[in-house]
Amino acid sequence: MTSSSSSHFASFAAYIPPPDDPASLPTTSKTPARPWFPTHASQDTSYQSGGIPTFNASASGGLGAVEEAEGQQNQWETRHGLRVDMLAAVAYLLGPISALALLILETQNDYVRFHAYQSALLTTPLVVIRIFASLLQFPGWMRTILTLLLLGSQFYMAIRAYLDASRNGLARYQLPYIGPLAERWLEEE
Repeated sequence: MTSSSSSHFASFAAYIPPPDDPASLPTTSKTPARPWFPTHASQDTSYQSGGIPTFNASASGGLGAVEEAEGQQNQWETRHGLRVDMLAAVAYLLGPISALALLILETQNDYVRFHAYQSALLTTPLVVIRIFASLLQFPGWMRTILTLLLLGSQFYMAIRAYLDASRNGLARYQLPYIGPLAERWLEEE
C-alpha cells in the first residue's frame, strides 16, 4: 500500500465525552449550562456517563406517568385527525343530522361525543316541535319564533363548544337537564 491509498480511509476523531457528563459541564457559572433539561437527582450519574440506568424513576414521574401523559394527549386526538373544536361546533350546526353523524363517525374523542349527545338532546325536540307547528298550521309569528329559537340555540352552542375547546382546555359547557344526561350517556358507553 502506498501513502496515497491510505488517505481514502476514514479517520476517526478523538473521544468526546457525552453531553451530560458532569466533568464536561462548566462549573464556573451559577446557572446550569442547559436550563431546558429538567433537574433531578439522577442527572449526575446518567447511563451515558457510565452510571447504572434506572427504570421508572425518570423526570416524567415514574410509574403511571406514561398513561397520564397519553390520556392528556389523547383528549385532543380524533379518529380521523380533525380538530376537536371544529368537530364539537359542527355537532350543533345541522342539528340532529350532524349530531348523529358525529356519534357514528367519531368514536375516539369524548369531548366531541359529549357535544354530539348534547346537540341531539337539544335540537331534536326543537326540530320536532317546529315540524308539528308547520303541520298543525300554527300562526306565522309563532313558527318564526320557533325557528329563531332553534337557529339561535344551535348557533350559540356551536360557538360555545368551539370557544370552550380553544380557550378553556376542553371544558364542557352543560345545559340544564340535558348536559348531565349527555354526560351520563357518555360515561355508560
